[in-house]
Amino acid sequence: MKIILAAPRGFCAGVNMAVQSLELALQHYGPPIYVYHEIVHNQHVVQTFEAKGAVFVNSLEEIPSDSTVLFSAHGVSPEIRRVAQDRRLNAIDATCPLVTKVHLEAIKFAKEHYTIVLIGHEGHDEVIGTMGEAPEAIVLVETVEDVDALQYSVDTKLAYLTQTTLSVDDAYRIIQRLRKRFPWIIGPQKEDICYATQNRQEAVRLLCQQADAVIVLGSQNSSNSQRLRELAQEFDRPAYLVDGPDDLKEADFQNLGTILITAGASAPELVVQNTLQWLKDRFNATVEEQEVRKEEVYFPLPKVLRQIVMKS
Repeated sequence: MKIILAAPRGFCAGVNMAVQSLELALQHYGPPIYVYHEIVHNQHVVQTFEAKGAVFVNSLEEIPSDSTVLFSAHGVSPEIRRVAQDRRLNAIDATCPLVTKVHLEAIKFAKEHYTIVLIGHEGHDEVIGTMGEAPEAIVLVETVEDVDALQYSVDTKLAYLTQTTLSVDDAYRIIQRLRKRFPWIIGPQKEDICYATQNRQEAVRLLCQQADAVIVLGSQNSSNSQRLRELAQEFDRPAYLVDGPDDLKEADFQNLGTILITAGASAPELVVQNTLQWLKDRFNATVEEQEVRKEEVYFPLPKVLRQIVMKS
């Protein structure tokens, strides 16, 4: 068996920043550090931090007053920030700057009295946070059919924004339909889908045609990982989205010549290496890394944590 190892893969700059933030918070303040929602959508990362004393909560009411809480990479609404302040929580904001960009765009458009069409997945943490910035001004769409159901006249000021972790192709189709139905609609000055999401999708698009099957390392609730699996399936390749090698079945890979392995933006490299070893042990697999784009993006830690680093 030959393994094509996609690059770039795995942690993006936003995930790196969030993970480093939680590591540093645990070191400096000591456990427990409360985290509002999962720090990133990956079970290995979550379980590793739980073992170190992080406590993941879905409501700020679960957190004792005067505790430290870290907001995850997906961002939160202004209401969550207000509740944290009312409960006297020491809040550390590890929101990805690219998500913050979408929040600021929503605030700007709402202040200018636009109706905002947000392209995203209902219930996703990022979408909940973005809609919370201007709930009265934002309408969520997930599909082209949702766009077709919209009814706006030409005198309605319209703008669109997108969740950062969407399929590039799906988002393009929805944006094209929006522009066809509402030619006066405007969008962000720079597209919202993040560089890492685009790069990992580009790598799968280019490399999966060389492979008989695709393994995507990532959790089921990871939006960007799901998009990688779906993209491989669009090329008629069997695609497996798994947390790690324990989720694989040896029979699925018998008699296959080439496997493409990639990882979603919240999946740690250790899981990738463990999966490579699993395939090497069973199929005497060889590995060839193919890099389609170089990533050199870095996001700084939240200000309060930067100050701690400077003092240490």
